[in-house]
Amino acid sequence: MSREAWIVVGVVALATLVGAVLLAVRVIRTRRMLGTLGVNGKVAFYGALLYTVLPIDLLPDPIYLDDMAVLTGALIYLGRLVQRRRAGNPPLPGATGTPPADRTGRRVP
Repeated sequence: MSREAWIVVGVVALATLVGAVLLAVRVIRTRRMLGTLGVNGKVAFYGALLYTVLPIDLLPDPIYLDDMAVLTGALIYLGRLVQRRRAGNPPLPGATGTPPADRTGRRVP
């Protein structure tokens, strides 16, 4: 292989590595929400991280496209769980943006 081809392969490998690291960081940042997401959220979180870290892959390790796909899938899934969780729970009384309640718990306009 020529020198230019090796440079291109190196740049692509570096770009996919950076992308995989950035996605892993975003998945790790969702860890604070795991307590409210239940078992499915925890499985998606830890499963994505384990797949990324373990050496068993669908594609060889210099190509991180499969790792990026798993991390992206986990982020999408966790994001949807968070949206469902937020839509299902009404805001707490006294939270910013909610009208105050009287003694009976009814909202006062």
